[in-house]
Amino acid sequence: MTQTLVLELSQRSLWLLFELSMPTLIISLVVGLLISIFQAVTQINEMTLTFIPKIVTVFLSLAFLGPWMLNTTLDFMQAIFVNLPEYAK
Repeated sequence: MTQTLVLELSQRSLWLLFELSMPTLIISLVVGLLISIFQAVTQINEMTLTFIPKIVTVFLSLAFLGPWMLNTTLDFMQAIFVNLPEYAK
């Protein structure tokens, strides 16, 4: 296994991690921003108000995007296992 191959696999792994985590993080960010704007407009300063909507939206996004995340991860792992003999050289 060459150094270039290790770097390429590491880069692909990190890109996959970034690709899989971004939709959920963006949804959580948008919900948090909307709730913060709502709190600023209504002058409600309750810190726990943001947690429940964020948790619910993250859970729903994971339930909705879960099959895509699983298929993407399985495709990546299948590519690694198929090319495993080449990596061993």
